[in-house]
Amino acid sequence: MEPDQIYERLISKVREYHPSDDLSMIEEAYDLASKAHEGQFRKSGEPYIIHPLEVACILADLELDIESIVAGILHDVIEDTDYTFEEIAELFNEEVALLVDGVTKLGQIQYSSSNEEVQKEEIQAENYRKMFLAMAQDIRVILIKLADRLHNMKTLKHMPPEKQKEKAEETMHIYAPLAHRLGISKIKAELEDLALRYLETEVYYDLVHKIAKKRVEREEYIDSIIAEIEDKLEEAGVEAEVEGRPKHFFSIYKKIVNQNKTLDQIYDLFAVRAIVDNVKDCYGALGVVHEMYKPIPGRFKDYIAMPKPNMYQSLHTTLMGPEGTPFEMQIRTKEMHRTAEYGIAAHWKYKEGSSGSAQDQSEEKLAWLRQILEWQRDMSDNQEFMDALKVDLDVYTDQVYVFTPTGDLLTLPRGSTPIDFAYNIHSAVGNKMVGAKANGRIVTFDYVIKNGDIIEIMTSQNSKGPSRDWLKIVKSSQARTKINQWFRKQFKEENIVRGNEMLEQYAKKKGYKLKDLLTDRAIETVLRRNGLTSWDSLCATVGHGGIKEGQIVRRLIHEYEKERVPDLLPDQISVGKEGHQKTSSSKNGIIVKGVGDLAVRFSKCCSPVPGDEIVGYITRGRGVSIHRTDCVNIIHLPEDERERLIESEWIGGCDANAATYPTEIQVRSIDRMGIILDISKVLTDMKIKVKTLNARSTKDNEAIFNIKIEICNTEQLDVIIHKLLQIEDIIEIIRATS
Repeated sequence: MEPDQIYERLISKVREYHPSDDLSMIEEAYDLASKAHEGQFRKSGEPYIIHPLEVACILADLELDIESIVAGILHDVIEDTDYTFEEIAELFNEEVALLVDGVTKLGQIQYSSSNEEVQKEEIQAENYRKMFLAMAQDIRVILIKLADRLHNMKTLKHMPPEKQKEKAEETMHIYAPLAHRLGISKIKAELEDLALRYLETEVYYDLVHKIAKKRVEREEYIDSIIAEIEDKLEEAGVEAEVEGRPKHFFSIYKKIVNQNKTLDQIYDLFAVRAIVDNVKDCYGALGVVHEMYKPIPGRFKDYIAMPKPNMYQSLHTTLMGPEGTPFEMQIRTKEMHRTAEYGIAAHWKYKEGSSGSAQDQSEEKLAWLRQILEWQRDMSDNQEFMDALKVDLDVYTDQVYVFTPTGDLLTLPRGSTPIDFAYNIHSAVGNKMVGAKANGRIVTFDYVIKNGDIIEIMTSQNSKGPSRDWLKIVKSSQARTKINQWFRKQFKEENIVRGNEMLEQYAKKKGYKLKDLLTDRAIETVLRRNGLTSWDSLCATVGHGGIKEGQIVRRLIHEYEKERVPDLLPDQISVGKEGHQKTSSSKNGIIVKGVGDLAVRFSKCCSPVPGDEIVGYITRGRGVSIHRTDCVNIIHLPEDERERLIESEWIGGCDANAATYPTEIQVRSIDRMGIILDISKVLTDMKIKVKTLNARSTKDNEAIFNIKIEICNTEQLDVIIHKLLQIEDIIEIIRATS
C-alpha cells in the first residue's frame, strides 16, 4: 500500500472519533516525516514512512488524542534524522516534542536475555518493565512505544532469524506484560501471538492448523448458542450484543503447557461475550444464562465487584453447552468492554462525536486525562501516580535503574550516587574510586543518579581510599557498610590498642587483671564463641564497638574461675557457699548449688541455653528462676534482692537425646531479594527448628529478622551465627533479649 493511502486511512480513523475537523497538525506531521525519512527504506524494501504511519493508525484504533497521533508519526524523527527536540517543539508544541523524546529514550534501552536460570531472567525483565514506567514521564509514551513494537512485530518476517528471536523474546518479556499492566488486551494478545510465532514456530503453526481444522464446526456451535442466548435475553427484557470471542493462540498454548491439557480440554476455545447497557443488566444476563445452561462449579469470577489491578471488569462463567461441550461466557457493559480492550487508553476517548460540538475541541482532553497528567507533573512521589492508575507496580519508585558501560542493568535505591553504584559493583571499585561519569560526562560524587543513566567509575591504584564524608552522601546501606569495613580495616591497629585498653579497664573494675584471665583455654573459648581467629581481631572488634567489652571479660572470668575450681565429683554434687553438700538437679540439665529440692525454670527475659554463664534467683513461691549473668534484670537487680541469687551450672551435652532450649537471634542485613531464602536454607541444612521468624524493613534499605530457634547449647549457637555470617549482605547478628 502506498504511503498516501495509509495516510488517508489514518485520517478516516481519526475523524470517526475526533470532535474537531481541524486535523492540520497531523497533516503537517506527515509532511515533515515524509521529508525527514525521504530515501530511507525498511528491510522489506518499503519506504520507511510507512512504519510511522502504521504506528499512528494503531494509536488511532486506540482513539488517542491528536498529540499522540502526531508523536506516533514523528517518533523516529529525532533518532533517525537531523531534526532536534527544539525544532519539533517549535514546529508543533512542547507536548508533542516531549512525547517524541520520551519514545526515543525508551528506544535506546536494549533488553539482553541471558542463558542463566529463568528466575533471574524474569527478575531482569521485571526491572526493565519497571524502568520503562519510571522513565516515561507521560504514560502516552508507553502507548506509542507499544504501537511501534506491534507494527515492528507484524513486519518481523523480513528480519534475519537471530534478530526475529531476539525481538520476539523482548516482546514476550517486556512489551506484552506492559500492555497487560495497562489493561490493553487488544495489543497484548497480538504481541503474544506474534512473539509465539517466532519463539515456538512449529508449535504455533501446529496450533493454527488444529484450530482452523475445526473452525467451521466451532463457529456453527457458537452461532447456535448465541442465537439461543439472544432470544432468552430479549424475552427477559435485557438489551445485549452477543458475539463469539476468538481465543488468541498464546493463551491457548499457555494453558496447554501450564495445565498439561489437550486442545479439546480447554473450555474457553468456545467463548461467548454479552455486552449490555449497565451493571444491573450484567447480573440480569448472568441469571438468564445460568437458567439456560448448567454452570460448572468453581468457574465463576466476579471482576465487576472486584476489578483487576489494570481496571479490567467483567463477569466470567463457564457453562455446559447443549452438546456437553463447555464454553466460557463473559458479561460486561460497553464501558467495561472498552476498558478491557483498550485499558488505560480507553480514557483518552472524546466524550462527543465530531458533529456534537461546533466548537473546535482539538486541544481538549477528558477531565480524567487532564487530572492524571497534572498529578504526574505535580507529584514528587510517582508511586502515588501509579496507584491512581491502579497499575500493580510493587515499589518501583523507591529504586532507580541504571546501566554499566557494558550494558548490564543495576537496581539502586532512589537518591543513590556514583559512590553507591561503585560499591554495588565491588568493594575494590568503591575503595579505589577517584571520579565518575554519567552518560559520558564527568559528575560530582554527590550526583543523584537518574533512571536510564549510564554510569562509569574511574579508579586509581594511588587512591587513598574512601573519605568519611562519603558516609554522609551515600544512600544504600550496602555502600555505607563497605565504607565502614574499610575504615575498620585501615584503623585496625588503633582499634586493637583501644580494645585492649577497654578490656583491661573492665577487668580492673571487676577486680581482676586482664593478663591473669588470658589463659589459652579462655582465649580459645572466647574466640570460638565470637567467630574470630585471633586475639588481635577480637581486640579490634571491641575497639570499633562490634562487641561489648563486658561480654568478653565476663566470659574470661567464668573460664578463669572454672580452671581454679577442682573437677566436680562423678555424682556432680557441688559444695555451696555455706559448705552444704546439697543440690537441686532439674530435668532441664541444671544444678543449683546449696539448696534442697526446688523447682527450676528458665526466665523468658534472657532465654539461657547450655554454655551461657548462669545464675539462679530464688523467687517467692515459684522455685528458682535461671537467668544469664548478663541479663539486664540481673545486672540491675536491687542490692537487697541480691541475697536471693544462687550459683547454678549446666550439666549434660548436646547429643541426639539432649534437651533443646529456645533462644532468639536478631539478624541485620541489606534488604535484598532472596535474603530470607538464604537464611532459611542455612537453618534447614543444620536441622535447626525455627519457632518464629519476624521481618521488617528500615528506611536505610536494611532488613531486620528476629528468629526464635531451638538449640541445645551455646556452641551450637556459635556455629549457627558463624554460618549465617557467611551469607552475602548479612551485616550483624546479635543474641536478642527482651
